[in-house]
Amino acid sequence: MNDRSPLLAQPLRPPSAGRVTAHLGLFLLGAVVAVAGALVQPGWFPGGLLLALAGEAGTVLGAARLTRGRAGGVAAAAGWMLAVILLTASRPEGDFLFAAGSGSYLFLLGGIIVAVICATLGPGRQPDGEHVRLAK
Repeated sequence: MNDRSPLLAQPLRPPSAGRVTAHLGLFLLGAVVAVAGALVQPGWFPGGLLLALAGEAGTVLGAARLTRGRAGGVAAAAGWMLAVILLTASRPEGDFLFAAGSGSYLFLLGGIIVAVICATLGPGRQPDGEHVRLAK
């Protein structure tokens, strides 16, 4: 294929095994950060909430920069969101992790907003190579 053909016109290649493994690891890291944030945020309100949200923002932005694309940030954000949603479910014994307070709702909604913002702020993938200039 010609190097000067548009990026969207080139055939899709499956991701490498290393890239898939990296995204799965970032997904798990996002889940671990969610569990840690859920445990920290009620402890020292509002400091624990801010610490939990800052940890999530750092994880998502760091994942995007590590993979040099938004997909890494999306993987970490998806792991965070899935873990938080699973943690909100009550158990048959009546146990729950999130109390019905403003801090918990701020953690849930603020965390989703932070995840979306940080995942989209990550760098977009840029084509590599010698002939990638848009204009001279």
